[in-house]
Amino acid sequence: MRRRGQELEQAILKAAQDELLESGYAGLTMEGVARRAGTNKNALYRRWPNRAALGVAAYAGLAADRTVIPDTGSLRGDVLALLRAANSHWSSPLGEILRGLLAGAGDDPELLAALHTRATGSATGSATDGGAGMWQVVLRRAGIQVTARVATVAMGLLRNEFVTRGEPNVPDEVLVEIVDEVYLPLVTGLARGVRHPAPAQSP
Repeated sequence: MRRRGQELEQAILKAAQDELLESGYAGLTMEGVARRAGTNKNALYRRWPNRAALGVAAYAGLAADRTVIPDTGSLRGDVLALLRAANSHWSSPLGEILRGLLAGAGDDPELLAALHTRATGSATGSATDGGAGMWQVVLRRAGIQVTARVATVAMGLLRNEFVTRGEPNVPDEVLVEIVDEVYLPLVTGLARGVRHPAPAQSP
């Protein structure tokens, strides 16, 4: 029976996920996905303009299956749990896929935005790629409302550690420092109406 619509799309996404898990983003091809899904490349290109877009969509499903919002009983515990999950994810096989996707989507702002804000394919976003949704959930639980940019400050600092260290894993003491010395003072200060002064400009 010929598959159409949502059924075909799900078959293609499942095939792309299997390809990513087996070969990473570097090994993902439209031909390989079409063959595994039992369809032709035209069916893929009608839905995704290139392999990067397909890879992002496939990764979204993989990340969603592993996304859990922590509830440790404290804001600090929840934030640390999110940051530790992101750190662990980055050095995992899925993290390797994500790094390949980030490199592959580097020239496409829309794809990068998709990775950063909705890679789980859900309304809550993903802690592992910096999506604001999960961070805002744990902040709202503590009575704190901030913008998406502020909510993901900790992830920005974690990514900076990856870049400067050149390794896909950050020591836990650095995560604790990010949370205790930067993130919690920032979000709790904003919740109290404390405005942090902008850094002085050089003359």
